[in-house]
Amino acid sequence: MTFHSFRKPAFLAYSVFKRESKVMQVKNSTKRRMMRKATVLFIAFTAILSCTAQEQPETPEGMVYFSGGEIIIGAENTLPNEAPAFRTTVKPFFMDVSPVTVSDFQKFVEATGYQTEAERFGDSVVMDYETGEWIMVTEASWKYPRGTDYPAADDDHPVTHVSWNDANAYAVWAGRRLPTEIEWEYAAKGGQNSGNPYSWGSELVENGTYRANVWQGRFPVENTAEDGYLFTSPVGEFGKTEAGLTDMGGNVWEWTADIYNLYEGNPARLRTNPDMKVIRGGSFLCHQDVCYSYRVSARQSHSHESASFHLGFRTAADGI
Repeated sequence: MTFHSFRKPAFLAYSVFKRESKVMQVKNSTKRRMMRKATVLFIAFTAILSCTAQEQPETPEGMVYFSGGEIIIGAENTLPNEAPAFRTTVKPFFMDVSPVTVSDFQKFVEATGYQTEAERFGDSVVMDYETGEWIMVTEASWKYPRGTDYPAADDDHPVTHVSWNDANAYAVWAGRRLPTEIEWEYAAKGGQNSGNPYSWGSELVENGTYRANVWQGRFPVENTAEDGYLFTSPVGEFGKTEAGLTDMGGNVWEWTADIYNLYEGNPARLRTNPDMKVIRGGSFLCHQDVCYSYRVSARQSHSHESASFHLGFRTAADGI
């Protein structure tokens, strides 16, 4: 056997070994790259989960979380002060499921000794159903919405006869605040641009059942109370919206944080008065042919120190 014939099998074996080694190196390199990629993806996924958790903090009891985002505020071809409709972006926030109740307000009063402005004034505004006129009733207050000659307020009804100042004082005590007007409409719409006129949908009466406590009959001389109530109703009596809120139309008007003004681009002229605050939601006194203000875009104003038997509030809080 020659030297060359002896080396050939060994050389071939070495070549095969070298090629297999290179293949193994490539496979190992590929595996390492895949492991690194998987690690990076895992870290990214964990970060996303962490961010999501931060963006959706724990919801306080009795509130609903809204993640915020872009929404259309206002409406065209409705009441003039609702126009023009415009797009805006809302930050995350919390909103009370229901208006603050008489029972809730009682706890605030007991804890702080607070007196409402109506109590300090000694009277407040009530509508006389016999005459259809607004009157000042002595000793009408959150305890006795129609005056002391009538029954006391029910614990599970929305508190009334609270001024903007009273509502704000309660919100501060509770560690919250009044919702902005934009937040209120965003919540009423459930954060969606559905085009529905009401917070619960498109019809006031669904399958023969009223979805809100509003006026039926001839306003202001006859309320047939087809919805079951002449005055306020228990919060939540007419169900929840898809977002989980109650009483976002009818029952009582609700204070918001904002000074009343016209939307930018509205051609009407209005001298801004810092004492006038935006109220939303309509009330049990609202009739479609008169104020029709239980729609999601409807807005009115009220003096910050004034109170009445159809005006309440709910609170909100920052969501971040």
